[in-house]
Amino acid sequence: MKRYLVVLLLLVSLLALAVKITVFHINDTHGHAWPFTDSAGNIIGGFSTVATMIDAERKVNPYVLFLHAGDINTGVPESDLLNALPDIFVLNRMKLDAMAIGNHEFDKPRDVLLRQMSWAKFPFLSANIYKDGKPYFTPYIIKNVGGIRVAIVGFTTEHTRILEGPNSEDLEFKNVIEVAKTLIPEVRKQADIVIALTHLGVGQGYSELYTTADQLAKEVPGIDLIIDGHSHTDLKQPMVVNGVPIVQAFEWAKVLGKADIHFEDGKVVKIEWQAIPVVQSKVVGKDESGKNIYQVVTPEAPYVKNPLDYFKKLGGAKLDTVIGYTEILLNGERADVRSKTTNLANLITDSMLWKTGADVALTNGGGIRASIKPGEIKIRDVLTVLPFGNTLYVLEMKGSELLKVFEYAATVPNGQGAFLQVAGATWKAEGGKLTEVLIKGKPIDPEKVYKVVTNNYMAAGGDGYTMLKGQKGYDTFFVMADVVVEYIQKVLGGKITSYDDKPRVERK
Repeated sequence: MKRYLVVLLLLVSLLALAVKITVFHINDTHGHAWPFTDSAGNIIGGFSTVATMIDAERKVNPYVLFLHAGDINTGVPESDLLNALPDIFVLNRMKLDAMAIGNHEFDKPRDVLLRQMSWAKFPFLSANIYKDGKPYFTPYIIKNVGGIRVAIVGFTTEHTRILEGPNSEDLEFKNVIEVAKTLIPEVRKQADIVIALTHLGVGQGYSELYTTADQLAKEVPGIDLIIDGHSHTDLKQPMVVNGVPIVQAFEWAKVLGKADIHFEDGKVVKIEWQAIPVVQSKVVGKDESGKNIYQVVTPEAPYVKNPLDYFKKLGGAKLDTVIGYTEILLNGERADVRSKTTNLANLITDSMLWKTGADVALTNGGGIRASIKPGEIKIRDVLTVLPFGNTLYVLEMKGSELLKVFEYAATVPNGQGAFLQVAGATWKAEGGKLTEVLIKGKPIDPEKVYKVVTNNYMAAGGDGYTMLKGQKGYDTFFVMADVVVEYIQKVLGGKITSYDDKPRVERK
């Protein structure tokens, strides 16, 4: 009997020496709780598919964590209309352990964010957002997983202060590196592993002005793993900086990140990572009528699928109302609307002029979130393009003040959401300097008062357009998406065969 006890104790000791913790993660889901179809016709993404993948690991491994690196909000009408309740409801069921605060968590007024936090059974983390000299959110948590103390520390891009100015004015977004240099050593004393759950992004032009995940790894010792979001980077392998692996799971739950962290004697000895495509059903052929034949790759978890089906039905009939037809692609691709003129950006700004009779229309490329494919145009499609619920805001501005708007726009790097799309005007820049502005084909007159229409987000100083804040003007309360619907129906006759895509912006 004594011999068996010794063997048992030895086995327990060996098990304690070697532990593997698996950390699953997603980021920048932007309302994509439901599966959707990719360009090849495959059904991808969806929290119900992700749940099945995570549950398969939980059946064989008791040491599993599930994290979200921020931006749960804005992108799918069924989610937007319900303030991301569908997403949070099912993430609760999926046992999400923590979420980083992303910049899009400030898309709506603060009471919406606080309500979302009350719905969630998981913490919203950020260590560098302060109010009245104190952290406004939970900075970090420590979880005991298989006897291993796992610290999860949240950080949010300082860019949020500019991107989401109207809904974050009372908050201080402290420099991530400065906060981390003080906080990480304190956390390190309490934990066996430190994971930074960040919404910072990697590269993509942010590094000169805002902290990126790679800068954090380079400047702050004591972090074992960075799970990141914000830049929608489709990593195939970890980015390793200063010995610290940095990982991202692309966007929209198209990919599920999986980090296997191996411990011996309570210390990290190896971290393995993979980006797993989230595929629910794959096209394997076509039937006699030409419809796709699907093969299920990953079945949907019913405990997630069923409530999401219910949420999707709420308001679904209205969203599926057909308001027009397009024979062409209306281009709202992220990379394009943040770097150049597109036909959809022109259509949106043209609708703003039409509705208000303004001289100039200004809108930020980052507010345009999707394209409209050839075929029927539904209310759902327009709300997917313009999901923020912004309204048209009319200003009276002297040419000299309006000129400052274009001077700032000239400094915005391509790829940033602040890229300025226009109607009634054209502008040119070279090397970050404004070289020409024409209003209705004529040089801008510094003394003339122009009627300018923009969105209420920019009018409040959003995306760095602080020169618009405080200008004489008023909110029309015309919702941009509604104006676009009306423009397509009344001005374009409900049918689009072509649309102006001539450059209104030229940059060198």
